[in-house]
Amino acid sequence: MQSAPGSESSPNSTSATGITPWLGSQLQKIIDNIYEKYKDVDDGTVATYIPELGKANPKDFGICLATVEGQVFTAGDWENEFTIQSMCKPFAFQLALEQHGTEKTLKHVGVEPSGEAFNSIELDQRSGRPFNPMVNAGAIAVASLIKQSPVDAGVEAFVARMGKAAGRELRIDQSVLASETATGNRNRAIAYLLLNAGIIDEEVQQSLHQYFAQCSMLVNCKDLAMMAATMANIGNQPVTGEPVFDFQNLKYVMAVMFSCGLYDYAGNWAFEVGLPAKSGVSGGIFGVVNRQLGIAVYSPRLDAQGNSVRGILACKELASHFGLHAFDFSNVGSSFMQWLL
Repeated sequence: MQSAPGSESSPNSTSATGITPWLGSQLQKIIDNIYEKYKDVDDGTVATYIPELGKANPKDFGICLATVEGQVFTAGDWENEFTIQSMCKPFAFQLALEQHGTEKTLKHVGVEPSGEAFNSIELDQRSGRPFNPMVNAGAIAVASLIKQSPVDAGVEAFVARMGKAAGRELRIDQSVLASETATGNRNRAIAYLLLNAGIIDEEVQQSLHQYFAQCSMLVNCKDLAMMAATMANIGNQPVTGEPVFDFQNLKYVMAVMFSCGLYDYAGNWAFEVGLPAKSGVSGGIFGVVNRQLGIAVYSPRLDAQGNSVRGILACKELASHFGLHAFDFSNVGSSFMQWLL
């Protein structure tokens, strides 16, 4: 981080990327401290219902923050790759809204919290739709909307868009995709329930392939933080400045993330952390601080709701320390860094 020209004498001079070197060093120190505080927590278990996920190292723990100006702060095992799993769901919902518009998309999936487990085989009895796009039923409905012909074209389009947000080329983990496909009978049951309800078309296997492949995309903490920062930055990638997501739909996506992003822990998350966020059973969580930054954590030990144990603890501490809760009086927009002073 270089100081702006002519301001080297001031420890609080603003860098070209928007954060002073002194503030940057303080932020890095705080992230390092949070990592050290929770890295030895051994509560929870690694997911095994998808066999390939069971191979994850339970000791892995990474943290990354990416600002909308493009600065990145990391701690721990942030470079270790893992599959995005359910954290693909908000991005797929974003693409469905862009391609089909709000009215058509909401004919296929609702936006209400379900209060049920993420893989519940249940539709909203009032509307006949999946409750929301963050549970499996809703995500499969969304996958049906964004799939293409041939089906691999839809997968490639999704991965390419996510790569633009992450700032690097991403790829599918073929071993995890094969494992998901071989063991995904519950998701097949959900898909045929959706077909019976008229929510998805008859190309059931293509919709499932789109969904399984999306979940099998490899990322690391920095990728997730940059994808979240792209959402925070009204859809523009913070480093390249390239428009990635239509900003008019991001408010809908983040609203559903806020109320539904952590399954049947969503209410507690909104109460305690207060950020739009999404978790995945690989052990990742990402959160969006609108117009400020993206947060990503990774640790594969999960609690009973399927959320990363260390990840939840780290996010609570970050939100509390910086006043990031959406309704915290100290969340003052893009000036949150002043609370380091």
